[in-house]
Amino acid sequence: MAEADDLQQHDDLEQHLREVQHLLARHKLVENLVHRQEMPHHDLVENLVHRQHITALTEKLESLHSADVAHILEALPVDERLFVWDLVKAERDGEILLEVSDAVRESLIESMDPASLRAAAEQLDADELADLAPDLPHEVMEAVYQGLDPEEREQLRAAMSYPEDSVGALMDFEMATVREDVTLEVVLRYLRRFDELPDHTDQLFVVDRDEHLRGVLPLNRLLVSDPDLEVSEVMLTDTLTLEPSDEAETAAQAFERYDLVSAPVVDYHRKLVGRVTVAAVVDFIREETESELLSQAGLKEGEDIFASVWDSVKNRWSWLAINLVTAFVASRVIGAFEESIERLVALATLMPIVAGIGGNSGNQTITMIVRGIAMGQVQDDALTRLLKKEMGVALINGIVWGSLLGVLAWYLYGNAKLGLVMTAAMTLNLLLAAFVGVMAPMIRHRFGQDPAVGSSVIITAVTDSGGFFIFLGLATLFLM
Repeated sequence: MAEADDLQQHDDLEQHLREVQHLLARHKLVENLVHRQEMPHHDLVENLVHRQHITALTEKLESLHSADVAHILEALPVDERLFVWDLVKAERDGEILLEVSDAVRESLIESMDPASLRAAAEQLDADELADLAPDLPHEVMEAVYQGLDPEEREQLRAAMSYPEDSVGALMDFEMATVREDVTLEVVLRYLRRFDELPDHTDQLFVVDRDEHLRGVLPLNRLLVSDPDLEVSEVMLTDTLTLEPSDEAETAAQAFERYDLVSAPVVDYHRKLVGRVTVAAVVDFIREETESELLSQAGLKEGEDIFASVWDSVKNRWSWLAINLVTAFVASRVIGAFEESIERLVALATLMPIVAGIGGNSGNQTITMIVRGIAMGQVQDDALTRLLKKEMGVALINGIVWGSLLGVLAWYLYGNAKLGLVMTAAMTLNLLLAAFVGVMAPMIRHRFGQDPAVGSSVIITAVTDSGGFFIFLGLATLFLM
């Protein structure tokens, strides 16, 4: 059922995008036709056509959620994106800027004047403003900061003081709190005074007069319990709490493990300072997943798919340069065995198989290790066990698949020794791939680096050069 709902939402979103693109295409087409033709009242006709399509586009954008508008903006070329962005109502600018990717946000902010940026930022809560602050010009941020009340300033300073990968960076300050010495009837009357509860409110936080957390009052308990009971008689005291300095990954694992909707954040004195919601955790997991995928490919950051050529080149060049060096090394390895290849041409056709299978196996190992690290399942003391396990898997795969390829090489080229060399080279290269696949992310993790960064580039370099050297070296020793 959930999968069907997700599919329906995806289809609806794609339909919205197609409708916007269709309106944009009609607007351009009619505008071009009007420009080409000489007719009476040309300016009047052009103005009427322009207003008609602008109105249709504006109405369409107003009917969409901010996240859907963000998706549409990301899917449009830069000129169309900026055209649509100008049609969005000013009071929604801040929400949409938070939803779009970092690269697209940069292009939108560059198109806005300081007054518009300030107006957009002033619509956001302190925790949301902290997310947007790094992308705003200093003078705009200073003006927004001066317009906040003392409590909001303190919240903003607190939110911006925490690292991006900490609980403090995920928490928000909008929450409902109650005292433990009041009745549930009083709590219900208090809640009816709200126009609406903060998003993802599944529980109320019970605090004393000094804002120290005493427990939580789940809404389901509030609704089904006797209204004459006091909060202290119904609340839960044994509940999960987080601290601002905790790692965001730890919070994400806790939300997944215990199916949480929200969790309180307390300081060292157990004073309630905020809360983390499942929405913030989901956003964090999505961003981390995207970052990991990009890192494995050697990309520094998310790239606007419609970015300029130069911007894309700057994002991609560093690991391509490294790859160029490793490819040159691999070519020199082959060059060192030119004589062997000339004497037995079959080596040239078989050696890419050894390197390719090794690279695939190594990427599988790295993916498993990086995932285990991200899930908190792999500690530094697990290195020896992981090496033994992955080397064992590589040995079995090498013998099985290497033997199969060896028999195939024997059949194709009528050379039994070549088949044995193929089997041995495949096995040794898979063992090398397993060793590097475990060691590379574990070493980076031990030194506090992202274990996923450039992993596919590293494993490809090692298995290519190593595979060529092992295969051609064995062939030179036993076949020449």
